[in-house]
Amino acid sequence: MRTPDDVAAMVRLKGLGWGAKRIAAELGCSKATVRRWLGLGGWQACRTVSRAKALDGLDEWLAERFRRHGGNADVVRQELLAEKGVAVSLRTMERAVAPLRRELLAAARATVRFETRPGEQLQIDFGERQVAIGGETVKVFLFVATLGFSRRLHVRAYRNERQESWFDGLESAFSAFGGRPEEVLLDNARALVVHHDAASREVVLHPRLHAFARHWGFRVRACAPYRARTKGKDERGVGYVKRNAVAGRTFATWSALEAHLAAWTREVADVRAHGTTGEAPMVRFLRAEAAALRPLDGIPPFTTARELVRRVGSDCAVEVDGNAYSVPWRLIGERVRVVVSSGAVRVRHAGHEVAVHAELTGRHGRRVDPAHLAGVVGSRERPRAGGLVAPPGVAMVAPAPCPEPPVSSLQRPLADYAALIGGDF
Repeated sequence: MRTPDDVAAMVRLKGLGWGAKRIAAELGCSKATVRRWLGLGGWQACRTVSRAKALDGLDEWLAERFRRHGGNADVVRQELLAEKGVAVSLRTMERAVAPLRRELLAAARATVRFETRPGEQLQIDFGERQVAIGGETVKVFLFVATLGFSRRLHVRAYRNERQESWFDGLESAFSAFGGRPEEVLLDNARALVVHHDAASREVVLHPRLHAFARHWGFRVRACAPYRARTKGKDERGVGYVKRNAVAGRTFATWSALEAHLAAWTREVADVRAHGTTGEAPMVRFLRAEAAALRPLDGIPPFTTARELVRRVGSDCAVEVDGNAYSVPWRLIGERVRVVVSSGAVRVRHAGHEVAVHAELTGRHGRRVDPAHLAGVVGSRERPRAGGLVAPPGVAMVAPAPCPEPPVSSLQRPLADYAALIGGDF
């Protein structure tokens, strides 16, 4: 196949009296090629023979079924055989619906930017990051709150993503911004949302989130399931914190990490020129959003104590958040109330407090009060040089002084028993 310019050159040289052999040598092709194009009198497009295809005339049917089944070409192929009696391979079907698939992907990605009024909305989310703290790699949960209008951020680091961490992060954000928004947009985290139906958009919030929202006076809005960009401002904020605030950095202590996040927010995030608004978040916040937030009015913090019901296991302990806490062994098999508040785990039974432990961080830890095991066979620790040694991962609590057991009136001297059997051994 020669280009239109090549064929035009052949015709021009022929008009000058050149022969086919000379033209072929000049253009680097065969004499037969020159003669064929000269016989045609000029360049012509290659003729293609159109053949009938199995899917001809089914364009609208394919488009409707492809959209109905969310882009599943194999299901469309099966229905085509069942309803139309047309059998094609999956590869043929994939080629036929390729333009439709591109449209479907474009429609899924298309997003209309949603702007909010000053003080109208706060978006919150958590992000996870492995951070080197004190020479160890620790999983850090980063709470990020983003004001919808100004894009001002508030960042806190936590060791977990439990309900109390969400509430503490929100109260910290209210304090940092000096006010409350009209609504809070959040993800469908299990600690906050009990159920969110993707089709009907029915949302069932956790009862304590309802109480928390009433306490602070804001509306709760959950983003659409499996559509994280509903809260895209905060999604980008979480990524910005991960890549900029903590990426590649090491910290001596957890306190050093918290101090760094506060300084980074103040000196970097608040003063940068935002890519969407073109303004520094702090400038935009002070200009329009600070006065639009509703004042805190001296509202006290929401109590984040958790009340749980646990059954005491055969190891004389109850399990809370993956850690074990000892209780008196006589309560094995009984149900007890566990209250987790202010870094303490309190266990109550029948209206009485039976155990108090400092809350453990992480998982697979164990706190044991030896007084809870008094009288259990094998509970006494064997002494070693330097005192008692606790098993790995077990935090021993200093036992209270144990009084000498009272002498029962039923105890008798061994000589009396020896006399009954006719002497001792």
